[in-house]
Amino acid sequence: MTDSLTGPGTRWGFIGAGKMASALIRGMVRAGTAPPSSIAASDPSPEARAALEAEGVMATGSNAEVADRSDVIVLAVKPQAMDVALGELGGRASGKLVVSVAAGVMVDRLASGLGPGVRVVRVMPNTPALVGEGAAAYCLGPGVTGEDEGLVLRMLQSVGIARRVPESLMDAATGLCGSGPAFVYAVVEAMSDGGVLAGLPRDLATAMAAQTVLGSARMVLETGLHPGALKDQVTSPGGTTIAGVHALERGGLRAALIDAVKAAATRSAELAEEARGRPTGH
Repeated sequence: MTDSLTGPGTRWGFIGAGKMASALIRGMVRAGTAPPSSIAASDPSPEARAALEAEGVMATGSNAEVADRSDVIVLAVKPQAMDVALGELGGRASGKLVVSVAAGVMVDRLASGLGPGVRVVRVMPNTPALVGEGAAAYCLGPGVTGEDEGLVLRMLQSVGIARRVPESLMDAATGLCGSGPAFVYAVVEAMSDGGVLAGLPRDLATAMAAQTVLGSARMVLETGLHPGALKDQVTSPGGTTIAGVHALERGGLRAALIDAVKAAATRSAELAEEARGRPTGH
């Protein structure tokens, strides 16, 4: 173990090299959080390994090899593959920081599967991390230090923004930022359809809808104003926007989106409860 996890000698290991792991790795390298030579990843797919090797990252098919050479282990496997991963890593992660990006896998399950002496952080990122615009929530397990948290923050901030929440709110975060991109894509698609209905070509309508969502989101983040206040700035008396807002209210858009986030959060909690009944493989 290095003297300081935040130092340049920190060795990172990713168990799983799918889209999310690859996004985090590339973001860390791009942001200067870690050089490629300090990162290793394991994945059963030769294609996934080759893609990372081309960027200077050590890639292997062995989870144990990655765990043994790493100070920080990032579990980036699917929830249904977690039992196998924990079984392979048990005993190898002692004294190390382990970060899990698997949805619905609780801190206590991770800690019990990995064995004593492991510090666990649970993270819920989302797919816009692939383009450097992710939103992630994270929670800390017992024994996690401020230095550990700072390291996790730097990893997540290399691909977007991150906010700490208690584990009791991770299902809510899953429903909002984890599932939320799908809801936004539905909104973009519907806005594009509206543009086509009004006479715009499809490619133009989709590009304008997507950019409008992107710009509006940036206005919320950069101005710090309430979304309702920003909406009011666009809505003039008797104008086009208030006519459109009226149509949205009549169609129940806001209630539908609220229900969608709540339904996704509820399902996340259900999946976590179902996972609690399965053995950890250790």
